Amino acid sequence: MGENSTQQSGQDVTGRPRTVTVAAVLNGLQGAAIAAVGAAMLLLVVTGDPDDPTQALTGAVTLLALSALPLSAGHGLWRLRRWSRSPAVLTQLLAVPVTWTLFGSGGLWPVAAAALGLSAIAALGCLINPTATAALGAAPRGTA
Repeated sequence: MGENSTQQSGQDVTGRPRTVTVAAVLNGLQGAAIAAVGAAMLLLVVTGDPDDPTQALTGAVTLLALSALPLSAGHGLWRLRRWSRSPAVLTQLLAVPVTWTLFGSGGLWPVAAAALGLSAIAALGCLINPTATAALGAAPRGTA
């Protein structure tokens, strides 16, 4: 019954290519990390004493809003939704300048930059893979 119910709902979980699964998980993890940093900044505004409360609040709200892009893209990829490929690729392309900026920061930020950069490259590789493009309905005409 479980297999029939997944086919009836339009989802074939067993038919999802590994590349799409990896891209979905990476987008979800990136979105969760962005949301966590935004929540930490918000917590600092509420409980701490930031240098500039307005700037900290604006940064926190911005990060929380931006986390919606990779989270929704990851969810869409997981469900093999065609629309999800574009925001997923955009998220990974935006990660490149963020990675570069984080490498120039002190503390543990270069470690975060390495993780972000490697995950962005891996996700982009998965998203441009012909298997993924075909599964998401984004393959060039006549090749699918």
